[in-house]
Amino acid sequence: MREVKTGLFQSVDGVVESPNLWQFDSFDEELGAGMGTMMTQTDTVLLGRRSYEEWAGYWPNAGQEDPFASFINPVEKFVASRTLTGELAWQNSTLIQAPLEDFVCELRQSDGGDISVCGSISVVRQLLFAGLLDSLLLMVHPVIAGAGKHLFESGDPVTRLVLQDSQQTSKGNMLLSYGRHSS
Repeated sequence: MREVKTGLFQSVDGVVESPNLWQFDSFDEELGAGMGTMMTQTDTVLLGRRSYEEWAGYWPNAGQEDPFASFINPVEKFVASRTLTGELAWQNSTLIQAPLEDFVCELRQSDGGDISVCGSISVVRQLLFAGLLDSLLLMVHPVIAGAGKHLFESGDPVTRLVLQDSQQTSKGNMLLSYGRHSS
């Protein structure tokens, strides 16, 4: 069975939205190596509507010398949206026609590499609480963002996790990988 994974940049105060506003110079070689590993293991990407719209407006025009552009543009992308309709313009992008959880259950049973949720905070939340996210990597940067969307919200269900891996990088980032607790 294929695994569903995600990696989110996060500030110490829990902000996961718009890391370009607070990441500054903390992106280091270890983060780059981790992203490189993710890209070599992933052959399918899941995106929510907002991430799709933001990324589709940027990455197709980014130079192919950018390692992420050379990964994200040709990779198979499935987009979860309640408002988008019809054909999607960004190459290899397909609108999910079934309920997200049903689609992901079926996709996990297909042949291929890892399935990565890129950005898409609402999709990460939905799959995590449905028990369909195998790995949640939080790349915690040494900064307090002060404002922005958090991954977890007041009223979320109690959800036990298990630490799969941890690493401190040379610029003080903490890479914390969690899976759901088996109970």
